[in-house]
Amino acid sequence: MKQNFYLIILFCFTVFTSAAQIGGESTYQFLELTNSARVASLGGTQVALHDTTDLNLPYTNPALLHRAMDNRVLVNYVNYLSDVNYGYASYAKTYEGIGNFALGMHYINYGTFKEATEFGELTGNSFKAAEYALNIIYSNNYKRLKYGANLKPILSSFESYQSIGIAADLGISFMSKTGLTNVALVASNIGTQITTYYNGGTYERIPFNLQAGISRRLQHAPIIFSITMQNLSNWDLANPDPDPNSNEEMIIYEPEENFGKQIMRHTVLGVEVLPSPNFILRAGYNYQLRQELKFDDNLSTVGFSFGFGIKVKRFRLDYANTRFHLSGSSNLFSLSINLNENF
Repeated sequence: MKQNFYLIILFCFTVFTSAAQIGGESTYQFLELTNSARVASLGGTQVALHDTTDLNLPYTNPALLHRAMDNRVLVNYVNYLSDVNYGYASYAKTYEGIGNFALGMHYINYGTFKEATEFGELTGNSFKAAEYALNIIYSNNYKRLKYGANLKPILSSFESYQSIGIAADLGISFMSKTGLTNVALVASNIGTQITTYYNGGTYERIPFNLQAGISRRLQHAPIIFSITMQNLSNWDLANPDPDPNSNEEMIIYEPEENFGKQIMRHTVLGVEVLPSPNFILRAGYNYQLRQELKFDDNLSTVGFSFGFGIKVKRFRLDYANTRFHLSGSSNLFSLSINLNENF
């Protein structure tokens, strides 16, 4: 019990001594991408979902890695914008008396580019750009309190420019006695660059994100509601954070918003409807994403997402469609396989 108490204290100390950023203000931005079709269909991030069989959930909250995920394998693929693709693959194993472990690889491939001079003249050569993050996840529990950590070595490569970094996610999760309500707290991407992209380069921040969430399954209806509050250590998400390494004054891009709109920028909403144990319908709404990617006053369905999940014997397939911009949307696919013989 004493060890668990110290772990929680360390977790809280780390969270409140970390700096926060919003999109476009840090490097390794691919760490913020949602690779799970289920999570994407629920708004892009949900840290309090309770599902002992979904190996995608430990990516958003390492405390959600469950012993029932033992010997499961997961593959995600995302058809992103233009020729950009990214994905995630993971495998989980439980060791009695030690805890639960999962090993995963998150990557993004930006494609092949034609090389040109600073004057726009093509050289005839081409180059590639990609980023990778290894995920080493551990979790355990004390009664109904679950805790976990995810260590992420990072490699980022753009043509001849490369950077190595290290990050970690820390998470806790607590289930109610009825098993219908689950609450969680996650501090993701705590870390730094180890090497910069070029000699003498400035060390850039990575996208730290403090999140708290709750999920609730209705007692007499097959419906699950989920809410996650994101970027809790940065109140004003409408305007960029000032760069501590710059002497320039911060430029205000948006007028000051009222309290309700500020709250909504932090809020991600999701709902799941289960017509049967093997088929699930999902929908989500992300107000911050809607505001960041809207085109003038023509909002359309930007920020909304939907999807479904199917379970067939040892296989689990999830699909999601997320609208990022009026010009197009992104399709996400997740396939999980139970390798246990007695599944």
